[in-house]
Amino acid sequence: MSTESMLEKNACDIVVIGGGAAGMMAALQAAWAGASVTLLEKNEKLGKKIYITGKGRCNVTNIADTEEFFRQVPRNPRFLNASIRQFDSEDVRSILEMLGTPTKVERGGRVFPESDKASDVTRALSRGMKDAGVVVALNTGVDAVSKEEGGFAVKLTQGGTLHTKSVIIATGGLSYPTTGSTGDGHRFARENGHTVTPLSGSLVGLMLEEKWPTLLQGLSLKNVRVTARVGKKTIYSELGEMLFTHFGVSGPLFIELSSHLPEDLSTVQVTLDMKPALTDEQVDQRLRREFTENARRQLSSVLTGLMPARMGPVFASLCGIEAESPINQITREQRQTIGHMLKAMPIRITGTRPITEAIVTRGGVDVKEIVPGTMMSKIVPGLFFAGEVLDVDAHTGGFNLQIAFSTGALAGRSAAAYVQE
Repeated sequence: MSTESMLEKNACDIVVIGGGAAGMMAALQAAWAGASVTLLEKNEKLGKKIYITGKGRCNVTNIADTEEFFRQVPRNPRFLNASIRQFDSEDVRSILEMLGTPTKVERGGRVFPESDKASDVTRALSRGMKDAGVVVALNTGVDAVSKEEGGFAVKLTQGGTLHTKSVIIATGGLSYPTTGSTGDGHRFARENGHTVTPLSGSLVGLMLEEKWPTLLQGLSLKNVRVTARVGKKTIYSELGEMLFTHFGVSGPLFIELSSHLPEDLSTVQVTLDMKPALTDEQVDQRLRREFTENARRQLSSVLTGLMPARMGPVFASLCGIEAESPINQITREQRQTIGHMLKAMPIRITGTRPITEAIVTRGGVDVKEIVPGTMMSKIVPGLFFAGEVLDVDAHTGGFNLQIAFSTGALAGRSAAAYVQE
């Protein structure tokens, strides 16, 4: 039996497009609410992006309380108020436990399956959908979604059209296109009158104006502070770890910073504080002590006590001083320059790495056009959106998957209520 024939024989109330975290949770919740549901996934298997999250372990959620959760969402956090409060991390953990995949909490409130296998999360949700009667069609793409009398027409890539009362679009964003996130949902949204905000990568490495970071490729710095300002406003300032790369900078701090950057990068001033535990005065006192005790040594050897040895010569060059300069020839002004660079080294960002390298997509369906209490379109009744296709993204740590699960759950429940009215 062809896919088209199989689907037409299983006429349904709701079609869910996309078999990722948001789509599977939406289908499961809608089926549990009594609706007949068909899920369409263009890949050969469900949850392809889930398989690569958390380095294959799947950081399914985070136990942070609601207010802390919202602080981890740079854009449109209040849009998530209803979905997060109605379906939080405990709900995710309870469902996975019920479906045979218990979870555990690790550093920073991150939640993983006890097995450390992302595949177990996908299998659990797949098993839940099967038991709930959801019809899952793999290798089934969608070309168009259009409103018609009594519901929607969903045109399949392979040919044929499904007719349904409601549609949930959960196709993801543009990050990791090999997982199937190729912008289909944004196109469906536009074709149905929705605005899609500018799309770019979020949680992604940053490219720099300077070339010196390439000399330090592979070097990581821990316990440093990265601060970004636009004018007098601080848009980001956090302690953590960073990494120098062949293109610029990456690592937890700069990946997180990428989600806070404005479109006009020329307005941003970013600085690196390599000694965040010390004040400017304390740094100068330490330098004076080091210089006094090592007056006959070269600057490069003294700098090894302040930073990784590999960084010393590059740092000296940034200060405009020869690394081989004897300490007793370093002037007061040069010492102050070294101190200033230790506390506020400028990092000039020129761009982000391609969206295909990003962990999540920044931008998406404009949430002003979505009812936050149901995830239904304000423009097309019966059309719902969930997950990364929306203009909402968060920091790493399980927050993005929780957004997918929460918006998916709310969309599924709301769609079921809509078709049963």
